[in-house]
Amino acid sequence: MFPDLSYILHYLFGTQPDNWTSIVKTFGLFLVFAFLSSAFFLYLELKRKEEEGLFQAKTIEIEVGKPASIQELIVNAIIGFLLGFKGVYAYQNFAEFQQDAAGVLLSGKGVFWGGLLGALIIGGIKFWEKHRERLDKPIKKRLTVHAYDHIGDITIVAAISGIIGAKLFAVFEDMETLMNDPLGVLLSGSGMAIYGGLIVAFVVVYIYVKRLGLKPIHVMDAVAPALMVGYGVGRMGCHFSGDGDWGIPNTAETPSWWIFPDWAWAYDYPNNVLNQTRGNVIEGCEFLYCNRLAEPVWPTPIYEIIMAFIIVAILWSLRKRIKIPGMLFFIYLIFNGFERFWIEKIRVNAKYDWGFIQPTQAEVISTLLFLTGVIGCFVLWRKNKALSN
Repeated sequence: MFPDLSYILHYLFGTQPDNWTSIVKTFGLFLVFAFLSSAFFLYLELKRKEEEGLFQAKTIEIEVGKPASIQELIVNAIIGFLLGFKGVYAYQNFAEFQQDAAGVLLSGKGVFWGGLLGALIIGGIKFWEKHRERLDKPIKKRLTVHAYDHIGDITIVAAISGIIGAKLFAVFEDMETLMNDPLGVLLSGSGMAIYGGLIVAFVVVYIYVKRLGLKPIHVMDAVAPALMVGYGVGRMGCHFSGDGDWGIPNTAETPSWWIFPDWAWAYDYPNNVLNQTRGNVIEGCEFLYCNRLAEPVWPTPIYEIIMAFIIVAILWSLRKRIKIPGMLFFIYLIFNGFERFWIEKIRVNAKYDWGFIQPTQAEVISTLLFLTGVIGCFVLWRKNKALSN
């Protein structure tokens, strides 16, 4: 496994692990790749749909030559404060930052004077840039804005809201720990529930694109393949980092009909980022992550990666054939819910005790997604049939 970038470089080039590159965690790296790959597929679809006339470019006016506004200066000062506040602390406590970068960044730890310095520098740079471009008399320019020009903003909104949603859904799965240490749990760098991220990001982005004047129903269809691509890439991060999203123990012998590598049947995740199981130390390892699981488990991220890209291929092949707006998105919900529900049967997750059944959070949500997809497809089909008669 590759808990951080230093282990990847060690595998590729033989460099020493646990050097300064270890601040880049593998899961976080793949999370960035997931958002970028989703953004690329969304860009392709928004551009295609505009060519089909489903989106229209807009002309807007902007004023050039104005001095920096108070709002611009405040926003840049806040960004500078955060960078300085965390950056100076990370430099002064590099060993702590190296071991748990996310934990440091999401905590309340920082250096106040570093924040003030950062605010002055970043705010000052913005002031200088606007002052350099300032005109005696500001002029107005007309710009043409396409739907796909909003990709960067949509991706940032989805990333921020998705991470917040993933964190909230994860902490609510363990209410006892949350009640005992609410601030510590909320500011911890660990614990993410992917469905929480998808749900919260969907709601926030839906509202955002509506405010942009884009028709959400067409954006939903455009984003369906992109979401599945991001899911598959994200699961690659889960597997390669060994972040705990593995399955239940699998001690069965590899069957004779299994044509794939043995590690795709059962795997013990050596050098996993969680350092589980402590005590089952890899012989001869002197690095930071030297543990492997006590017994092999189902490598469920691998199965989800494969299923995710099969679903991507299906959605991508259907996107031009299905003419009913919204239908492709509800088909995505059906596939997503179906895949996740059944993989939960061999995954490790906290269960709710409802007496007659003990489902996981993901099983409940995936069932609701599947039913929503089926009902949505049926309603859209009936509505389209009635309009065509």
